[in-house]
This record gives sequence, structure tokens and C-alpha cells, in this order.
Amino acid sequence: MAEGKQKRYARVPLSTLRIVPLDAMTLIYHRASGQTHVVASPVPELIEILDETPGDVATLLARLAERFDLGDPDPEALTARLDELADVGLVIRA
Repeated sequence: MAEGKQKRYARVPLSTLRIVPLDAMTLIYHRASGQTHVVASPVPELIEILDETPGDVATLLARLAERFDLGDPDPEALTARLDELADVGLVIRA
């Protein structure tokens, strides 16, 4: 990645996901891979605030702060979580 260039992330199209909340856990079926992911907070919230328009971590933290009391937001932790979601195909690195 070029210096000064921020990573950007977007959600995969919702038509490729089936999201089913189950108490404290959420099942996310990813149609493209055929995998079902069992996730907990904050993954469903991250999927919810993402849209198909890429955004950098600062933009995504601002969206999260509008909806949730973040306390002390950690950009590095958000980046790590988004990279994990990208690795399993639920998020796109742009």
C-alpha cells in the first residue's frame, strides 16, 4: 500500500449474505463460498454500518460513533477486525 493511502472497506452485496440473529450470536451464511459464520458483536454491527460504497477506517469509526457509544475508539482494532472479515469474504478491501 502506498504511503498515505488509507485502506478502504465495503460490504459484499447483501444479496450474497443471509444474516440470522440468534440471541447473543449471529449466523451469517455467505452464498458465494457456501460457508456459515457464527459471529458475535461487533461483527453484525460492522456489517450493518458498511455499505457497498468503500470507506476508510476513520469514516467507518464515525458511522459507528453515530449509532453506538464507543467510549475510546481504536482504529487499529477496527482495521484488524475488518481485515479478518475481508479474509473470509464478508467485507471487500477496496
